[in-house]
Amino acid sequence: MAADWLQVHRGEAPLIVSFPHTGTELPAELEDQFVSPWLARRDADWYVHQLYDFVRALGATTVRTAISRSVIDVNRDPSGVSLYPGQNTTGLCPVTTFDDQPLYRDGLEPDEAEIARRRETWFLPYHAALDAEIARLRAAHPVVVVYDAHSIRSHIPHLFDGELPQFNIGTNTGASCSPTLETAVEARCAASGFSHVLNGRFKGGWITRKHADPSGGVHSLQMELACRGYIDEPAITAPETWPTPYTDARASALQAVLRQVMDDCLHFATTTPSRA
Repeated sequence: MAADWLQVHRGEAPLIVSFPHTGTELPAELEDQFVSPWLARRDADWYVHQLYDFVRALGATTVRTAISRSVIDVNRDPSGVSLYPGQNTTGLCPVTTFDDQPLYRDGLEPDEAEIARRRETWFLPYHAALDAEIARLRAAHPVVVVYDAHSIRSHIPHLFDGELPQFNIGTNTGASCSPTLETAVEARCAASGFSHVLNGRFKGGWITRKHADPSGGVHSLQMELACRGYIDEPAITAPETWPTPYTDARASALQAVLRQVMDDCLHFATTTPSRA
């Protein structure tokens, strides 16, 4: 049985939706090491697992960690190598926020031994769960889609210039999935009336890159959403202003597009030969 922090819902459709950054839990032994619990939780992908709650009814499998990305980021290269060379980013066990603020009190940043412990405790089990679900579904289906679901604030000058497009589709520059799937998802976003980009600032993280095997029937992509599409974003994020509440009414327009994107992923998976 999975640990409480690792939440796996098994479906039978050829679709896995990964939620690596929606967790906000800070293990008790680590909480006092952070500058503040709020700062250690602020950069979560707020409410994304709620935004996609409809996927279970489609038969999708979901994999989620409840642990905050500030403890360990399961969407980073476990060796610590940057996935975006030359660009500002955060690491496997981040020591700064997206706005380049220190996460830890002076002298309490994780050392190599602590990083290795966190990797063994949380990172490796998450990826083992994804591997197990991919193998289970590939035994029943010629093609499986792994969809990595994310969101981020629309304006973060330390990470990118200006306002982020609403839909940021990442396919590792086309290496992680068939062009047919890439084209279908991009066309759906383009037709939505919201802004979009393909392989822009966010090209797909470790999950998209590691678990992709298009020639073996496993196609992966990342969707990074700008938060403004489903919740209100304050001009300044502070404990009293962030995160803003999630409501079904506020999220409904964006969620309707995401339902269509999920339908496109399922259509691709159920109509495509394994070596397409």
